[in-house]
Amino acid sequence: MKTVTIALIQTRVSENIESNIANTLKMIERSANKGAQIIALQELFQTPYFPQWENINKDDYAETLKGFTVSMMREAAKRLSITLIVPIYEKKNGKYFNTALVISKKGKLIGQYQKTHIPYDPGFYEKEYFEEGNSGYKIFSADGVKFAVLICYDQWFPEAARMARLSGAEIIFYPTAIGNIRDSNEEGDWHDAWETVQRGHAISNSLYVAAINRIGCEGNINFWGQSFVSDPFGKILKRASATRQEALVVEIDLEKNNFYAEGWGFLDNRRPDTYEKIASSIKKKTK
Repeated sequence: MKTVTIALIQTRVSENIESNIANTLKMIERSANKGAQIIALQELFQTPYFPQWENINKDDYAETLKGFTVSMMREAAKRLSITLIVPIYEKKNGKYFNTALVISKKGKLIGQYQKTHIPYDPGFYEKEYFEEGNSGYKIFSADGVKFAVLICYDQWFPEAARMARLSGAEIIFYPTAIGNIRDSNEEGDWHDAWETVQRGHAISNSLYVAAINRIGCEGNINFWGQSFVSDPFGKILKRASATRQEALVVEIDLEKNNFYAEGWGFLDNRRPDTYEKIASSIKKKTK
């Protein structure tokens, strides 16, 4: 067995950034005390989900890698000897990114991933606030485990998950902020679609998927929580509540990745020579 214990921190977010950080730090410590080695936070964990509104001042929420949030998280990672996945709204050289940082158990910044796919829909006006990331699908290592971090809207793209797997990921973490828009005319069960597509990524790529979502009502969005961990064949190992703050702690056996990969051959039997159109360019719509 090749085991690692991970934790997903699911919280309710207020307008008070320092209070949100303090609340999250308490839950990080609780998770570390339960044996978690790699702890992942939800997308924009310390701020309200401001992209649901247009014309918000970016600098009300953005910060640099030397800012308060990162300093507090580096200190916590070192003190608790854990690896932390910390999403922030990053300001860099006059541009703004939806970024996930990976901080080592020594409190050092291992690296970062910038959200690649950016939506622009009613309630999710992210193209107004985030540049498209070009950091690539990076692989991070901690405690002998290789993992990727993709962010929210990236969840809907099978190409991103496949790229992460082919680059060596054993786990994909998906920090998320998603819910139902109140009084909308959306059809279908969006929560079911959200969970199903990620379980599909786990199955088709023979790896673990860990999705972290927030809870509570912010503006016109009811965030549905229900953070979860899926094994490499789509089985939900543990799922959080739709309404409660939780630190979801799960021990996983990474040998199962090889078991399913060898058994089903989804990776070995690919035909890249037939996939040319997948990588072809399309004309992008402007917002």
